[in-house]
Amino acid sequence: MILVGRVVGAFGVRGEVKVESFTDPLHALLRYQPWTLRDERGGERTVAGVTGRQTPKGIVARFPEVDDRDQAEALRGLELWAPRSVLPPPAPGEYYWVDLEGLRVLTIDGIELGRVSYLFNTGANDVLVVQGERERMLPFIEPGVITAVDFDQGTITVDWDPEF
Repeated sequence: MILVGRVVGAFGVRGEVKVESFTDPLHALLRYQPWTLRDERGGERTVAGVTGRQTPKGIVARFPEVDDRDQAEALRGLELWAPRSVLPPPAPGEYYWVDLEGLRVLTIDGIELGRVSYLFNTGANDVLVVQGERERMLPFIEPGVITAVDFDQGTITVDWDPEF
């Protein structure tokens, strides 16, 4: 399962919700159903048939059987998870962040820096957060900083000074 979005609140009075999409492009989120809805306590349920649209302020969605603002507000905070099988395969040179998490990060000289803990986007580029003897933040710039991603070996090779 892959985290593809999160409900951030109600939108209007007719049961629609604002959704934070983690997909690129943002509206692709609506194609990756069914979703498993997960709450903060770990409770889960599956939903399909969610419709929606992209607005200048983000994605607005309508869940089946949610007809008013109170019901929509009750969905706030739910994570939207999709089965990997509904996602398209990444293009050559592209990666799903979830596939990079946990990979070992090595310098071009073979020095291990740690493992990818998570990634985030700065607007300019994606950033790998690497946990080892200390935390490092490496820009995901390919080519340049990232010289190789090898899923068979479970490694990412980087051109990075281990003292930095």
